[in-house]
Amino acid sequence: MENLSWQAIILELIGGMGLLLYGMQVMSEGLQKIAGHQLRRILSSLTQNRFIGLVVGALVTMLFQSSTATTVILVGLTSAGVIALKQCLPVILGADIGTTVTAQLIALKVTKIALPIVGVGATIIFFSKRDRYRRIGQAITGFGLLFLGLKIMADAMHPLRDAPIFKDMLLAMSDNVLLAVVTAAIFTFLIHSSAASIGIIMLLAMQELITLESAIYLILGANVGTSFTAILSSLGSRREAQRVAMAHFLAKLGGTCLFLPFVGPYAKLLQAVASSPIFQVANAHTFFNVGIAIIFLPFTNFGVWVLEKILPDKVQAEFEPKYLDESLISTPSIAIGLAYKEIIHLSAEILRMTKDVDRVFRRKDMNILEDVLHKEQVIDALFAQTNSYLTRILRQPLDRGEFRKSMGLVHVLHDLEHIGDIIDNSIAGLAQTKIQQGYEFSPQGWQELNNFHHRLYELMRNAHKALVRNDYCLAEKVITEQPKIARLERELRQTHIHRLTEGIKETEDTSGIHLELLNSYLRISEHVRSIALVIAEELVDTPACTRSPQEVSRDLAEDVEYQERVSNL
Repeated sequence: MENLSWQAIILELIGGMGLLLYGMQVMSEGLQKIAGHQLRRILSSLTQNRFIGLVVGALVTMLFQSSTATTVILVGLTSAGVIALKQCLPVILGADIGTTVTAQLIALKVTKIALPIVGVGATIIFFSKRDRYRRIGQAITGFGLLFLGLKIMADAMHPLRDAPIFKDMLLAMSDNVLLAVVTAAIFTFLIHSSAASIGIIMLLAMQELITLESAIYLILGANVGTSFTAILSSLGSRREAQRVAMAHFLAKLGGTCLFLPFVGPYAKLLQAVASSPIFQVANAHTFFNVGIAIIFLPFTNFGVWVLEKILPDKVQAEFEPKYLDESLISTPSIAIGLAYKEIIHLSAEILRMTKDVDRVFRRKDMNILEDVLHKEQVIDALFAQTNSYLTRILRQPLDRGEFRKSMGLVHVLHDLEHIGDIIDNSIAGLAQTKIQQGYEFSPQGWQELNNFHHRLYELMRNAHKALVRNDYCLAEKVITEQPKIARLERELRQTHIHRLTEGIKETEDTSGIHLELLNSYLRISEHVRSIALVIAEELVDTPACTRSPQEVSRDLAEDVEYQERVSNL
Protein backbone atom coordinates (compact mmCIF):
# COMPACT_ATOMS: atom_id res chain seq x y z
CA MET A 1 0.00 0.00 0.00
CA GLU A 2 2.86 2.35 0.89
CA ASN A 3 4.50 1.62 -2.49
CA LEU A 4 1.27 2.49 -4.32
CA SER A 5 1.04 5.74 -2.33
CA TRP A 6 4.56 6.76 -3.38
CA GLN A 7 3.76 5.85 -6.96
CA ALA A 8 0.66 8.06 -6.94
CA ILE A 9 2.59 10.96 -5.38
CA ILE A 10 5.35 10.75 -7.98
CA LEU A 11 2.83 10.60 -10.85
CA GLU A 12 0.91 13.59 -9.49
CA LEU A 13 4.14 15.56 -9.07
CA ILE A 14 5.20 14.79 -12.65
CA GLY A 15 1.75 15.69 -13.97
CA GLY A 16 1.62 18.91 -11.96
CA MET A 17 5.12 19.86 -13.15
CA GLY A 18 4.09 19.20 -16.74
CA LEU A 19 0.99 21.39 -16.41
CA LEU A 20 3.06 24.13 -14.76
CA LEU A 21 5.71 24.24 -17.49
CA TYR A 22 3.18 23.87 -20.30
CA GLY A 23 1.04 26.65 -18.83
CA MET A 24 4.04 28.99 -18.70
CA GLN A 25 4.90 28.18 -22.32
CA VAL A 26 1.31 28.68 -23.54
CA MET A 27 0.96 31.96 -21.66
CA SER A 28 4.33 33.28 -22.85
CA GLU A 29 3.59 32.40 -26.49
CA GLY A 30 0.18 34.07 -26.36
CA LEU A 31 1.55 37.25 -24.81
CA GLN A 32 4.49 37.43 -27.22
CA LYS A 33 2.11 37.14 -30.18
CA ILE A 34 -0.02 39.96 -28.76
CA ALA A 35 2.75 42.36 -27.77
CA GLY A 36 5.99 40.97 -29.25
CA HIS A 37 6.04 43.18 -32.35
CA GLN A 38 5.86 46.31 -30.15
CA LEU A 39 8.70 45.30 -27.82
CA ARG A 40 11.49 46.47 -30.14
CA ARG A 41 10.05 49.98 -30.21
CA ILE A 42 9.32 50.04 -26.47
CA LEU A 43 12.70 48.70 -25.37
CA SER A 44 14.70 50.89 -27.78
CA SER A 45 12.87 54.10 -26.82
CA LEU A 46 12.40 53.63 -23.06
CA THR A 47 15.74 52.17 -21.98
CA GLN A 48 17.89 55.28 -22.45
CA ASN A 49 17.46 56.02 -18.73
CA ARG A 50 18.67 53.22 -16.44
CA PHE A 51 15.83 53.63 -13.92
CA ILE A 52 13.18 53.54 -16.64
CA GLY A 53 14.99 50.52 -18.12
CA LEU A 54 14.71 48.78 -14.73
CA VAL A 55 10.95 49.41 -14.64
CA VAL A 56 10.49 48.31 -18.27
CA GLY A 57 12.37 45.06 -17.59
CA ALA A 58 10.17 44.34 -14.57
CA LEU A 59 6.93 45.07 -16.47
CA VAL A 60 7.88 43.00 -19.53
CA THR A 61 8.83 40.03 -17.33
CA MET A 62 5.61 40.37 -15.31
CA LEU A 63 3.82 40.10 -18.65
CA PHE A 64 5.75 37.06 -19.92
CA GLN A 65 6.29 35.48 -16.46
CA SER A 66 9.79 34.50 -17.56
CA SER A 67 13.07 36.36 -17.07
CA THR A 68 14.61 33.89 -19.54
CA ALA A 69 12.16 35.04 -22.24
CA THR A 70 13.07 38.68 -21.54
CA THR A 71 16.78 37.86 -21.68
CA VAL A 72 16.34 36.05 -25.01
CA ILE A 73 14.54 39.12 -26.40
CA LEU A 74 17.36 41.36 -25.16
CA VAL A 75 19.94 39.06 -26.77
CA GLY A 76 18.17 39.46 -30.11
CA LEU A 77 17.74 43.22 -29.83
CA THR A 78 21.37 43.72 -28.79
CA SER A 79 22.62 41.51 -31.64
CA ALA A 80 20.50 43.56 -34.05
CA GLY A 81 21.94 46.81 -32.75
CA VAL A 82 18.48 48.03 -31.66
CA ILE A 83 19.70 48.65 -28.10
CA ALA A 84 23.18 48.83 -26.63
CA LEU A 85 24.63 46.57 -23.95
CA LYS A 86 24.56 49.51 -21.52
CA GLN A 87 20.78 49.76 -22.01
CA CYS A 88 20.36 46.00 -21.48
CA LEU A 89 21.87 45.77 -18.00
CA PRO A 90 19.13 47.71 -16.14
CA VAL A 91 16.46 45.78 -18.07
CA ILE A 92 18.03 42.49 -16.94
CA LEU A 93 17.97 43.63 -13.31
CA GLY A 94 14.34 44.67 -13.75
CA ALA A 95 13.50 41.33 -15.35
CA ASP A 96 14.75 39.56 -12.23
CA ILE A 97 12.35 41.66 -10.14
CA GLY A 98 9.45 40.99 -12.53
CA THR A 99 9.83 37.23 -12.26
CA THR A 100 9.10 37.41 -8.50
CA VAL A 101 5.45 38.31 -9.17
CA THR A 102 4.60 34.63 -9.73
CA ALA A 103 5.87 33.79 -6.24
CA GLN A 104 3.72 36.52 -4.69
CA LEU A 105 0.65 35.27 -6.58
CA ILE A 106 1.29 31.74 -5.29
CA ALA A 107 1.51 33.14 -1.76
CA LEU A 108 -1.85 34.87 -2.31
CA LYS A 109 -3.29 31.40 -3.14
CA VAL A 110 -4.31 32.19 -6.70
CA THR A 111 -4.04 28.43 -7.19
CA LYS A 112 -7.54 28.08 -5.69
CA ILE A 113 -9.11 29.81 -8.71
CA ALA A 114 -6.93 28.06 -11.30
CA LEU A 115 -9.79 26.04 -12.82
CA PRO A 116 -12.11 29.05 -13.36
CA ILE A 117 -9.21 30.90 -15.04
CA VAL A 118 -8.65 27.96 -17.40
CA GLY A 119 -12.39 27.90 -18.11
CA VAL A 120 -12.47 31.61 -19.01
CA GLY A 121 -9.44 31.32 -21.29
CA ALA A 122 -10.72 28.21 -23.05
CA THR A 123 -14.12 29.84 -23.61
CA ILE A 124 -12.48 32.86 -25.27
CA ILE A 125 -10.42 30.58 -27.53
CA PHE A 126 -13.43 28.44 -28.48
CA PHE A 127 -15.89 31.23 -29.28
CA SER A 128 -13.58 33.94 -30.67
CA LYS A 129 -12.90 34.17 -34.38
CA ARG A 130 -10.39 37.03 -34.32
CA ASP A 131 -6.73 36.06 -33.81
CA ARG A 132 -6.11 38.79 -31.24
CA TYR A 133 -8.87 37.57 -28.90
CA ARG A 134 -7.83 33.96 -29.34
CA ARG A 135 -4.30 34.88 -28.26
CA ILE A 136 -5.65 36.68 -25.21
CA GLY A 137 -7.58 33.51 -24.41
CA GLN A 138 -4.39 31.50 -24.92
CA ALA A 139 -2.52 33.69 -22.42
CA ILE A 140 -5.33 33.40 -19.83
CA THR A 141 -5.51 29.62 -20.28
CA GLY A 142 -1.74 29.31 -19.84
CA PHE A 143 -1.94 31.44 -16.68
CA GLY A 144 -4.60 29.13 -15.26
CA LEU A 145 -2.74 25.95 -16.21
CA LEU A 146 0.37 27.29 -14.48
CA PHE A 147 -1.43 27.60 -11.15
CA LEU A 148 -3.44 24.42 -11.66
CA GLY A 149 -0.14 22.54 -11.97
CA LEU A 150 1.05 24.12 -8.72
CA LYS A 151 -2.20 23.13 -6.98
CA ILE A 152 -1.82 19.50 -8.09
CA MET A 153 1.78 19.47 -6.84
CA ALA A 154 0.76 21.01 -3.50
CA ASP A 155 -1.91 18.34 -2.98
CA ALA A 156 0.61 15.63 -3.92
CA MET A 157 3.20 16.92 -1.44
CA HIS A 158 0.87 17.08 1.53
CA PRO A 159 1.35 13.39 2.53
CA LEU A 160 5.15 13.86 2.41
CA ARG A 161 4.99 15.76 5.69
CA ASP A 162 4.80 12.41 7.46
CA ALA A 163 7.38 10.56 5.29
CA PRO A 164 10.62 10.08 7.31
CA ILE A 165 12.72 9.27 4.22
CA PHE A 166 11.78 12.52 2.48
CA LYS A 167 12.37 14.56 5.63
CA ASP A 168 15.81 13.00 6.15
CA MET A 169 16.78 13.70 2.52
CA LEU A 170 15.78 17.38 2.72
CA LEU A 171 17.44 17.74 6.12
CA ALA A 172 20.73 16.36 4.79
CA MET A 173 20.59 18.76 1.88
CA SER A 174 19.75 21.76 4.05
CA ASP A 175 22.72 21.04 6.32
CA ASN A 176 25.04 21.31 3.32
CA VAL A 177 24.74 24.89 1.96
CA LEU A 178 26.74 24.26 -1.21
CA LEU A 179 24.74 21.11 -2.02
CA ALA A 180 21.45 23.01 -1.60
CA VAL A 181 22.55 25.88 -3.89
CA VAL A 182 24.00 23.59 -6.59
CA THR A 183 21.02 21.19 -6.53
CA ALA A 184 18.52 24.05 -6.92
CA ALA A 185 20.62 25.62 -9.70
CA ILE A 186 20.83 22.37 -11.67
CA PHE A 187 17.13 21.60 -11.19
CA THR A 188 16.15 25.11 -12.36
CA PHE A 189 18.38 24.79 -15.40
CA LEU A 190 16.88 21.40 -16.29
CA ILE A 191 13.29 22.67 -16.19
CA HIS A 192 14.21 26.10 -17.68
CA SER A 193 12.04 27.99 -15.20
CA SER A 194 13.01 29.75 -11.98
CA ALA A 195 9.32 30.48 -11.32
CA ALA A 196 8.59 26.75 -11.32
CA SER A 197 11.50 26.06 -8.97
CA ILE A 198 10.48 28.85 -6.59
CA GLY A 199 6.91 27.54 -6.65
CA ILE A 200 8.11 24.08 -5.57
CA ILE A 201 10.30 25.57 -2.82
CA MET A 202 7.27 27.53 -1.55
CA LEU A 203 5.17 24.38 -1.51
CA LEU A 204 7.87 22.57 0.50
CA ALA A 205 7.95 25.46 2.99
CA MET A 206 4.14 25.56 3.17
CA GLN A 207 4.07 21.85 4.05
CA GLU A 208 6.81 22.55 6.66
CA LEU A 209 9.15 20.12 4.94
CA ILE A 210 12.08 22.59 4.95
CA THR A 211 13.17 25.44 7.21
CA LEU A 212 13.22 29.07 6.06
CA GLU A 213 17.03 29.11 5.92
CA SER A 214 17.05 25.99 3.75
CA ALA A 215 14.45 27.63 1.49
CA ILE A 216 16.68 30.70 1.12
CA TYR A 217 19.65 28.54 0.05
CA LEU A 218 17.45 26.80 -2.52
CA ILE A 219 16.12 30.16 -3.75
CA LEU A 220 19.66 31.47 -4.24
CA GLY A 221 20.52 28.35 -6.23
CA ALA A 222 17.36 28.67 -8.35
CA ASN A 223 18.25 32.28 -9.17
CA VAL A 224 21.70 31.25 -10.37
CA GLY A 225 20.31 28.28 -12.32
CA THR A 226 17.89 30.43 -14.32
CA SER A 227 20.82 32.22 -15.96
CA PHE A 228 22.35 28.98 -17.33
CA THR A 229 19.76 28.71 -20.11
CA ALA A 230 20.67 32.11 -21.57
CA ILE A 231 24.39 31.29 -21.41
CA LEU A 232 23.85 27.96 -23.16
CA SER A 233 21.71 29.53 -25.90
CA SER A 234 24.29 32.27 -26.49
CA LEU A 235 27.14 29.83 -27.20
CA GLY A 236 28.21 30.31 -30.80
CA SER A 237 26.29 33.60 -31.01
CA ARG A 238 27.74 37.04 -31.46
CA ARG A 239 29.68 38.74 -28.70
CA GLU A 240 26.85 41.15 -27.78
CA ALA A 241 24.49 38.20 -27.23
CA GLN A 242 27.08 36.43 -25.08
CA ARG A 243 27.65 39.59 -23.02
CA VAL A 244 23.93 39.93 -22.28
CA ALA A 245 23.74 36.29 -21.12
CA MET A 246 26.94 36.69 -19.08
CA ALA A 247 25.57 39.86 -17.45
CA HIS A 248 22.52 37.92 -16.27
CA PHE A 249 24.70 35.13 -14.85
CA LEU A 250 27.15 37.49 -13.09
CA ALA A 251 24.32 39.50 -11.53
CA LYS A 252 22.76 36.35 -10.08
CA LEU A 253 26.08 34.82 -8.99
CA GLY A 254 27.33 38.08 -7.49
CA GLY A 255 24.07 38.59 -5.60
CA THR A 256 24.19 35.02 -4.26
CA CYS A 257 27.77 35.47 -3.02
CA LEU A 258 26.77 38.73 -1.30
CA PHE A 259 23.70 37.21 0.40
CA LEU A 260 25.17 33.85 1.50
CA PRO A 261 27.06 35.12 4.58
CA PHE A 262 23.92 36.90 5.84
CA VAL A 263 21.29 34.15 5.44
CA GLY A 264 20.72 33.93 9.22
CA PRO A 265 19.94 37.66 9.75
CA TYR A 266 18.06 37.67 6.43
CA ALA A 267 15.79 34.85 7.66
CA LYS A 268 15.05 36.76 10.89
CA LEU A 269 14.14 39.87 8.86
CA LEU A 270 11.75 37.84 6.73
CA GLN A 271 10.12 36.31 9.81
CA ALA A 272 9.63 39.80 11.23
CA VAL A 273 7.96 41.00 8.03
CA ALA A 274 5.56 38.04 7.60
CA SER A 275 4.47 35.17 9.83
CA SER A 276 3.28 32.79 7.09
CA PRO A 277 6.07 30.46 5.76
CA ILE A 278 4.82 30.76 2.19
CA PHE A 279 4.96 34.58 2.31
CA GLN A 280 8.40 34.42 3.91
CA VAL A 281 9.72 32.38 0.99
CA ALA A 282 8.01 34.62 -1.59
CA ASN A 283 9.48 37.70 0.10
CA ALA A 284 12.92 36.07 0.23
CA HIS A 285 12.83 35.72 -3.56
CA THR A 286 11.50 39.27 -4.10
CA PHE A 287 13.84 41.02 -1.65
CA PHE A 288 16.85 39.19 -3.08
CA ASN A 289 16.17 40.40 -6.62
CA VAL A 290 15.24 43.93 -5.54
CA GLY A 291 18.42 43.99 -3.46
CA ILE A 292 20.78 43.02 -6.28
CA ALA A 293 19.06 45.57 -8.54
CA ILE A 294 19.71 48.34 -5.98
CA ILE A 295 23.32 47.20 -5.48
CA PHE A 296 24.30 46.77 -9.14
CA LEU A 297 22.24 49.46 -10.91
CA PRO A 298 24.69 52.33 -10.19
CA PHE A 299 27.55 50.28 -11.69
CA THR A 300 26.13 49.55 -15.15
CA ASN A 301 28.91 51.48 -16.92
CA PHE A 302 31.52 49.52 -14.98
CA GLY A 303 29.61 46.34 -15.81
CA VAL A 304 29.81 47.07 -19.53
CA TRP A 305 33.58 47.58 -19.20
CA VAL A 306 33.99 44.29 -17.31
CA LEU A 307 31.91 42.35 -19.83
CA GLU A 308 33.89 43.79 -22.76
CA LYS A 309 37.10 42.71 -21.03
CA ILE A 310 35.82 39.21 -20.27
CA LEU A 311 34.33 38.79 -23.77
CA PRO A 312 36.26 40.98 -26.23
CA ASP A 313 34.97 41.45 -29.77
CA LYS A 314 35.55 38.60 -32.21
CA VAL A 315 36.92 39.14 -35.69
CA GLN A 316 33.84 38.68 -37.89
CA ALA A 317 34.17 36.23 -40.76
CA GLU A 318 33.81 37.89 -44.15
CA PHE A 319 31.02 35.60 -45.34
CA GLU A 320 29.15 35.64 -42.01
CA PRO A 321 25.89 37.64 -41.59
CA LYS A 322 26.27 40.58 -39.27
CA TYR A 323 22.93 40.42 -37.45
CA LEU A 324 21.15 37.09 -38.00
CA ASP A 325 20.74 34.83 -34.96
CA GLU A 326 19.55 31.28 -35.59
CA SER A 327 18.35 30.78 -32.00
CA LEU A 328 15.75 33.55 -32.36
CA ILE A 329 13.86 32.23 -35.39
CA SER A 330 11.28 30.77 -33.00
CA THR A 331 10.61 34.34 -31.81
CA PRO A 332 9.43 35.86 -35.11
CA SER A 333 8.86 39.40 -33.80
CA ILE A 334 12.58 39.61 -32.98
CA ALA A 335 13.87 37.51 -35.89
CA ILE A 336 12.08 39.75 -38.42
CA GLY A 337 13.84 42.76 -36.89
CA LEU A 338 17.21 40.98 -37.24
CA ALA A 339 16.49 40.14 -40.89
CA TYR A 340 15.45 43.75 -41.47
CA LYS A 341 18.76 44.94 -40.01
CA GLU A 342 20.74 42.50 -42.16
CA ILE A 343 18.93 43.67 -45.30
CA ILE A 344 19.71 47.30 -44.43
CA HIS A 345 23.36 46.22 -44.14
CA LEU A 346 23.18 44.53 -47.56
CA SER A 347 21.49 47.61 -49.05
CA ALA A 348 24.37 49.77 -47.78
CA GLU A 349 26.87 47.37 -49.37
CA ILE A 350 25.02 47.51 -52.73
CA LEU A 351 25.07 51.32 -52.46
CA ARG A 352 28.85 51.22 -51.97
CA MET A 353 29.25 48.90 -54.94
CA THR A 354 27.26 51.29 -57.14
CA LYS A 355 29.50 54.18 -56.09
CA ASP A 356 32.61 52.07 -56.74
CA VAL A 357 31.40 51.31 -60.29
CA ASP A 358 31.68 55.01 -61.16
CA ARG A 359 35.19 55.08 -59.66
CA VAL A 360 36.21 52.15 -61.88
CA PHE A 361 35.20 54.00 -65.05
CA ARG A 362 36.61 57.29 -63.81
CA ARG A 363 40.03 56.00 -62.69
CA LYS A 364 40.31 52.99 -65.05
CA ASP A 365 41.61 51.01 -62.06
CA MET A 366 41.44 47.20 -62.24
CA ASN A 367 42.17 46.94 -58.50
CA ILE A 368 38.93 48.75 -57.69
CA LEU A 369 37.11 46.46 -60.12
CA GLU A 370 38.55 43.37 -58.42
CA ASP A 371 37.38 44.73 -55.04
CA VAL A 372 33.88 45.21 -56.47
CA LEU A 373 33.81 41.64 -57.83
CA HIS A 374 35.06 40.21 -54.53
CA LYS A 375 32.48 42.22 -52.60
CA GLU A 376 29.77 40.87 -54.89
CA GLN A 377 30.82 37.28 -54.04
CA VAL A 378 30.59 38.08 -50.32
CA ILE A 379 27.20 39.73 -50.76
CA ASP A 380 25.93 36.76 -52.78
CA ALA A 381 26.75 34.47 -49.85
CA LEU A 382 25.02 36.85 -47.42
CA PHE A 383 21.97 37.03 -49.69
CA ALA A 384 21.66 33.22 -49.63
CA GLN A 385 21.92 33.05 -45.84
CA THR A 386 19.46 35.92 -45.31
CA ASN A 387 16.97 34.38 -47.73
CA SER A 388 17.21 31.05 -45.90
CA TYR A 389 16.67 32.87 -42.57
CA LEU A 390 13.55 34.63 -43.86
CA THR A 391 12.21 31.37 -45.30
CA ARG A 392 12.48 29.72 -41.90
CA ILE A 393 10.75 32.69 -40.27
CA LEU A 394 7.85 32.28 -42.72
CA ARG A 395 7.45 28.69 -41.50
CA GLN A 396 6.74 29.96 -37.97
CA PRO A 397 3.22 30.88 -36.77
CA LEU A 398 2.93 34.55 -37.78
CA ASP A 399 0.19 37.15 -37.51
CA ARG A 400 -0.82 39.12 -40.59
CA GLY A 401 1.52 42.03 -39.90
CA GLU A 402 4.52 39.75 -39.35
CA PHE A 403 3.73 37.75 -42.49
CA ARG A 404 3.37 40.92 -44.56
CA LYS A 405 6.68 42.32 -43.33
CA SER A 406 8.48 39.02 -43.86
CA MET A 407 7.22 38.77 -47.44
CA GLY A 408 8.14 42.41 -48.03
CA LEU A 409 11.69 41.75 -46.83
CA VAL A 410 11.93 38.74 -49.16
CA HIS A 411 10.96 40.96 -52.12
CA VAL A 412 13.45 43.68 -51.10
CA LEU A 413 16.19 41.07 -50.70
CA HIS A 414 15.56 39.63 -54.16
CA ASP A 415 15.62 43.09 -55.78
CA LEU A 416 18.91 43.91 -54.04
CA GLU A 417 20.31 40.59 -55.25
CA HIS A 418 19.28 41.41 -58.84
CA ILE A 419 21.06 44.77 -58.57
CA GLY A 420 24.22 43.01 -57.39
CA ASP A 421 23.95 40.54 -60.28
CA ILE A 422 23.61 43.39 -62.81
CA ILE A 423 26.76 45.02 -61.42
CA ASP A 424 28.62 41.69 -61.47
CA ASN A 425 27.41 40.17 -64.74
CA SER A 426 27.00 43.29 -66.86
CA ILE A 427 28.62 46.50 -65.61
CA ALA A 428 31.84 44.88 -64.32
CA GLY A 429 32.35 43.14 -67.69
CA LEU A 430 31.80 46.43 -69.56
CA ALA A 431 34.35 48.18 -67.35
CA GLN A 432 36.88 45.37 -67.83
CA THR A 433 36.47 45.49 -71.63
CA LYS A 434 36.88 49.27 -71.71
CA ILE A 435 40.02 49.20 -69.56
CA GLN A 436 41.66 46.27 -71.37
CA GLN A 437 40.89 47.66 -74.84
CA GLY A 438 42.00 51.16 -73.87
CA TYR A 439 38.76 52.74 -75.09
CA GLU A 440 37.76 56.29 -74.13
CA PHE A 441 34.29 57.76 -74.00
CA SER A 442 33.76 60.99 -75.87
CA PRO A 443 33.71 64.01 -73.51
CA GLN A 444 29.98 64.53 -74.07
CA GLY A 445 29.23 60.81 -73.77
CA TRP A 446 31.16 60.52 -70.50
CA GLN A 447 29.41 63.58 -69.10
CA GLU A 448 26.01 62.05 -69.94
CA LEU A 449 26.94 58.70 -68.37
CA ASN A 450 28.32 60.45 -65.29
CA ASN A 451 25.16 62.53 -64.85
CA PHE A 452 22.96 59.47 -65.36
CA HIS A 453 24.95 57.52 -62.76
CA HIS A 454 24.58 60.45 -60.34
CA ARG A 455 20.78 60.44 -60.81
CA LEU A 456 20.69 56.67 -60.28
CA TYR A 457 22.88 56.90 -57.18
CA GLU A 458 20.63 59.56 -55.65
CA LEU A 459 17.61 57.35 -56.35
CA MET A 460 19.31 54.40 -54.62
CA ARG A 461 20.41 56.60 -51.72
CA ASN A 462 16.86 57.79 -51.13
CA ALA A 463 15.52 54.22 -51.34
CA HIS A 464 18.15 53.05 -48.85
CA LYS A 465 17.28 55.87 -46.47
CA ALA A 466 13.56 55.08 -46.84
CA LEU A 467 14.38 51.48 -45.87
CA VAL A 468 16.44 52.58 -42.85
CA ARG A 469 13.82 55.06 -41.64
CA ASN A 470 10.65 53.24 -42.71
CA ASP A 471 9.90 56.55 -44.44
CA TYR A 472 6.80 56.50 -46.65
CA CYS A 473 7.52 59.99 -48.03
CA LEU A 474 10.98 59.03 -49.27
CA ALA A 475 9.65 55.80 -50.77
CA GLU A 476 7.01 57.83 -52.65
CA LYS A 477 9.72 60.20 -53.87
CA VAL A 478 11.68 57.26 -55.32
CA ILE A 479 8.55 55.85 -56.99
CA THR A 480 7.80 59.16 -58.71
CA GLU A 481 11.43 59.88 -59.67
CA GLN A 482 12.19 56.55 -61.39
CA PRO A 483 9.98 57.20 -64.49
CA LYS A 484 11.94 60.43 -65.04
CA ILE A 485 15.15 58.37 -65.08
CA ALA A 486 13.56 56.01 -67.64
CA ARG A 487 12.70 58.99 -69.87
CA LEU A 488 16.23 60.34 -69.43
CA GLU A 489 17.65 56.97 -70.52
CA ARG A 490 15.67 57.15 -73.78
CA GLU A 491 16.87 60.71 -74.40
CA LEU A 492 20.50 59.80 -73.78
CA ARG A 493 20.22 56.78 -76.05
CA GLN A 494 18.92 59.03 -78.85
CA THR A 495 21.67 61.58 -78.21
CA HIS A 496 24.30 58.84 -78.45
CA ILE A 497 22.88 57.57 -81.75
CA HIS A 498 22.94 61.14 -83.06
CA ARG A 499 26.67 61.35 -82.22
CA LEU A 500 27.24 58.11 -84.11
CA THR A 501 25.87 59.79 -87.27
CA GLU A 502 28.49 62.52 -86.81
CA GLY A 503 31.29 59.93 -87.03
CA ILE A 504 32.95 60.69 -83.66
CA LYS A 505 35.64 57.99 -83.20
CA GLU A 506 35.34 57.63 -79.40
CA THR A 507 31.58 57.26 -79.75
CA GLU A 508 31.99 54.53 -82.37
CA ASP A 509 34.58 52.63 -80.28
CA THR A 510 32.50 52.68 -77.10
CA SER A 511 28.98 52.52 -78.60
CA GLY A 512 28.24 48.98 -77.37
CA ILE A 513 29.61 49.71 -73.90
CA HIS A 514 27.78 53.06 -73.72
CA LEU A 515 24.35 51.69 -74.67
CA GLU A 516 24.65 48.56 -72.52
CA LEU A 517 25.75 50.66 -69.56
CA LEU A 518 22.69 52.90 -69.95
CA ASN A 519 20.50 49.79 -70.10
CA SER A 520 22.14 48.32 -66.97
CA TYR A 521 21.61 51.55 -65.05
CA LEU A 522 17.96 51.61 -66.18
CA ARG A 523 17.43 48.01 -65.01
CA ILE A 524 18.92 48.88 -61.62
CA SER A 525 16.54 51.86 -61.32
CA GLU A 526 13.57 49.55 -61.97
CA HIS A 527 14.63 47.28 -59.11
CA VAL A 528 15.12 50.34 -56.88
CA ARG A 529 11.55 51.45 -57.68
CA SER A 530 10.33 47.94 -56.84
CA ILE A 531 12.07 48.20 -53.44
CA ALA A 532 10.41 51.57 -52.81
CA LEU A 533 7.01 50.11 -53.66
CA VAL A 534 7.52 47.33 -51.11
CA ILE A 535 8.59 49.85 -48.46
CA ALA A 536 5.51 52.00 -49.11
CA GLU A 537 3.03 49.13 -49.27
CA GLU A 538 4.33 46.46 -46.88
CA LEU A 539 7.05 47.71 -44.53
CA VAL A 540 5.62 51.05 -43.35
CA ASP A 541 3.08 50.56 -40.56
CA THR A 542 1.10 53.75 -41.30
CA PRO A 543 1.40 54.43 -45.06
CA ALA A 544 0.76 58.17 -45.30
CA CYS A 545 2.82 61.18 -46.30
CA THR A 546 1.90 64.42 -44.61
CA ARG A 547 4.93 66.35 -45.93
CA SER A 548 5.18 68.19 -49.20
CA PRO A 549 7.87 67.24 -51.77
CA GLN A 550 9.70 70.46 -50.85
CA GLU A 551 9.79 69.45 -47.19
CA VAL A 552 11.09 65.99 -48.09
CA SER A 553 13.85 67.50 -50.22
CA ARG A 554 14.74 69.94 -47.44
CA ASP A 555 14.84 67.07 -44.95
CA LEU A 556 17.33 65.27 -47.18
CA ALA A 557 19.50 68.35 -47.56
CA GLU A 558 19.55 69.05 -43.82
CA ASP A 559 20.44 65.52 -42.83
CA VAL A 560 24.14 66.25 -42.35
CA GLU A 561 24.92 63.02 -40.55
CA TYR A 562 23.50 60.93 -43.36
CA GLN A 563 25.28 63.00 -46.03
CA GLU A 564 28.61 62.50 -44.27
CA ARG A 565 27.99 58.77 -43.94
CA VAL A 566 27.23 58.43 -47.65
CA SER A 567 30.20 60.59 -48.69
CA ASN A 568 32.50 58.17 -46.86
CA LEU A 569 31.23 55.13 -48.76
